[in-house]
Amino acid sequence: MFREMRRKKQQVSKEACINILKWEKRGALAVNGEDGYPYVVPVNFYYDEPTETLYFHGAKIGHKIGSIQKNPKVCFTVWTSGTRKEGDWAYYVSSVVVFGTASLVTDSDLFREKLRAIGLKYYPTAEEVDQVMHRTLGNVQMIAVHVDHMTGKLVHEK
Repeated sequence: MFREMRRKKQQVSKEACINILKWEKRGALAVNGEDGYPYVVPVNFYYDEPTETLYFHGAKIGHKIGSIQKNPKVCFTVWTSGTRKEGDWAYYVSSVVVFGTASLVTDSDLFREKLRAIGLKYYPTAEEVDQVMHRTLGNVQMIAVHVDHMTGKLVHEK
């Protein structure tokens, strides 16, 4: 169903992909948008390794939510900022592409748990996370994306 990577020498392990998903801060979520146009939006995210699920948050209505409700198949891409070896001008950059099935999180306990997990990834203190959650909880929609297929790649930008 999913294509194999064409340039297998550049493929990274599943463990490397998981590490990137756990530690990188931003990615791009692509949905099947209106009138057949793809819609890609940068997002903050949290990866739950035991369930192989990505979590995002956003407004309760909008292009992203409407598109997911019409077609739950999505693609998510995240990449590292890269590293350089001494004496080399070109970066080594790793990326992960996830194909998944999105759903709106409706279970209130799971909703709060994963929203807090996202906050703890980005905010400096748990106290700040709790303050922001208290203030904004009624305006937020959580989205879960179960990973159906994932590949990672390391490229030398030379």
